[in-house]
Amino acid sequence: MGPEDPNNGTSERMPLRLGNGRGPLCGIRVLELGNFIAGPTAGKLLAEFGAEVIKIEQPGSGDQVRRWRLFGDKTSMLWKTLSRNKKSVAIDLRKPKGAEIVRRLARHCDVLIENYRPGRLESWGLGPDLLREENPQLIVIRVSGYGQTGPYRDRVGFGGVAEAMGGIRYVTGYPNRPPTRVGVSLGDTLAGLYAVIGVLFGLLERRNDERTLIGETVDVALYEAVYSVMEATVPEYSTYGVVRERTGNLIPGIAPSNTYRCSDGQWIVIGGNSDSIFPRLMRLVGRPDLADNPKYQDNSHRAANMDLLDEAIESWTSKHPLDEALQMLLAHDVPAGAIYSADRMMRDPQFRARDMLLESDHDCRPDGRPVLFPGVVPKLTLRPGSVRTPAPEIGQHNAEILGGLLGMAPEEFRSLHEEGAI
Repeated sequence: MGPEDPNNGTSERMPLRLGNGRGPLCGIRVLELGNFIAGPTAGKLLAEFGAEVIKIEQPGSGDQVRRWRLFGDKTSMLWKTLSRNKKSVAIDLRKPKGAEIVRRLARHCDVLIENYRPGRLESWGLGPDLLREENPQLIVIRVSGYGQTGPYRDRVGFGGVAEAMGGIRYVTGYPNRPPTRVGVSLGDTLAGLYAVIGVLFGLLERRNDERTLIGETVDVALYEAVYSVMEATVPEYSTYGVVRERTGNLIPGIAPSNTYRCSDGQWIVIGGNSDSIFPRLMRLVGRPDLADNPKYQDNSHRAANMDLLDEAIESWTSKHPLDEALQMLLAHDVPAGAIYSADRMMRDPQFRARDMLLESDHDCRPDGRPVLFPGVVPKLTLRPGSVRTPAPEIGQHNAEILGGLLGMAPEEFRSLHEEGAI
């Protein structure tokens, strides 16, 4: 049995939003080098807001993400999600003539994104200093496991290792269980977002100061991207010697806020930790004694009695199915929500109303219905982001970019192809 119809039996469709190409980054050309997730995440976001993103792929095999998590197709949905709006050019960077083509392309670009191990670009003659000899204002974004400097710069670094070193793996999970991953490539995605921020800073600097002669170099380390979201873990230890530990669904020192089981075996998240919300929640769950008790009017006393409060709440949720409990909580202005899996996201009217489920006529499910892809985030009112083209085939835009942008003659094109450079 296939996935449930997101339209719930209605004829309403949420079509792929085709933009007019006039996003805020229209006119910016980006050269994307590298594999996997971090660098391509940055390229994806830039492309959604109008930049022309030229992705360089290895001839024949392409980006390795094309073959990750295959469920019956030859190309992964992760690739199709990360690579929409991009143009694929197949070039072997390891060959001198391939590297030379990239140098020529970089002359025509505003931004270059790479996520190789430090020193790899330099070994191909593609380091920022060399590229800027012909394009001084080129903004170069360098994403790596540990950054371009420091004793770990030469280590191979993937997102999972960065999540471990950055601290988030240590605090994820339950205290009596091993540390666990979040469930998605969080470190890579965070690094990709910081890379985009770096691009925007570089473009803003160039716009604000026309005298800027040298483009910015942005050094994004995966472990630092993770470390940046770790709140006050280091200051707490530095000041008080307190190590933040795994606490499951609890928020230490803040109550009540937890995940509770409902009568149908589903789980609901409830946040009643505000001084004004707590009394409403307690009255709803049938505990006016706790709502009116002066001892629980501030968070410090509630946190000290966290187990008691959680027991009172789950005693109530365990008597109601998820959707019924959710409706009652929302009716009393208590923050609450179901824990969504993909199937619930597909059925949710909020996702659809906000264009977070876009249908692609280019990609079809086994039953022939369009594949759903995530919408564009964030939302801009005047010049919104858009999905203009599906993810490309390997080298789909070789002729357009090499022949059109570089003016490469057919004879040179054929010769490079025969040599395996493209």
